Amino acid sequence: MAYGWRPDILGPGFESAALDLPSPTGGRATLVRYLPNGAAALSGNHAVLYLHGWSDYFFNTELAGFWHSLGVAFYALDMHNHGRSLRDGDVPGFVADLRDYEAEITLALQQVAADVAERPDVPAAPRGEPRLTLMGHSTGGLVAALWAADHPGQLHSLVLNSPWLEMHRSPLVRYAAASVIHPLSRLRPVAQIRLPVRGFYWRSISNQADGEWELDPVLRPPSSFPVHAGWLSAVWRGQARVARGLRIPEPVLVLASGRSLNGPRWREDMKYADVVLDIQTMAARVVKLGSSVTLERIDGALHDVFLSRQEVRRDAYERLERWTRAYILQRN
Repeated sequence: MAYGWRPDILGPGFESAALDLPSPTGGRATLVRYLPNGAAALSGNHAVLYLHGWSDYFFNTELAGFWHSLGVAFYALDMHNHGRSLRDGDVPGFVADLRDYEAEITLALQQVAADVAERPDVPAAPRGEPRLTLMGHSTGGLVAALWAADHPGQLHSLVLNSPWLEMHRSPLVRYAAASVIHPLSRLRPVAQIRLPVRGFYWRSISNQADGEWELDPVLRPPSSFPVHAGWLSAVWRGQARVARGLRIPEPVLVLASGRSLNGPRWREDMKYADVVLDIQTMAARVVKLGSSVTLERIDGALHDVFLSRQEVRRDAYERLERWTRAYILQRN
């Protein structure tokens, strides 16, 4: 169930509500909505639910404003063990199976549908069955794609922002590493996996470094959450499903940077590339999502294209608006 809406940490125009989750997930998730005072009414019954990436939370107020400017109600979900949903005793970012997110996404979409039917900024005339779009970033993009595949016909469309659809360089890397991680995840799911900690992505987005975004250091730590065997195994099993093909029936938009950069040391051009994903292997997996998929490659974009420098994200928003008007707002 959802508790009452209350003022959110993002300030005026944003409210949040806790969602108690059923077993086996347990715990809680947090639904955030954008309901600005005095803003123009929404144009109909379209709504977007946004899923953040791993070791992250929702904070992009500009993204919420963009969707509202198109007349689309905007919501975001801080999933369990992340962001606003973290509580004492939780293992930050941990999940043993990506299907453990299914219940909270389903519950959140039900809450969104009910809320859109009652919102004062939705005109009475177009009310009816809400048309829901799921939007996900990085690991949240992988989770969103899997949810859409498991619930055909329940969404209007799917928007993915640099979804983590495959490992770096080759699926052979995933196959080889999984032979070690999968058995360990069954025996010791919360065992920590020691990986290089670089923080280059945080550096490119945080206004405490080379970016422009104010980040909560607890909800979005500079070095990310510890990597656990169970979580990594869950991601790889999800990526294996993508590799086999998801057959999502709804139209899908994928936005991503024009290039990737990696390495042991910071370089200034990392401020204009994806330093988290291998874009080439991700792009190769895009065709496995469904039968109507659009891929937009955006030069100079970061891992989250909507956190890139202003001129780059302006390009990204223009592309997203063009696709939205064609595939969301014009679809019956």
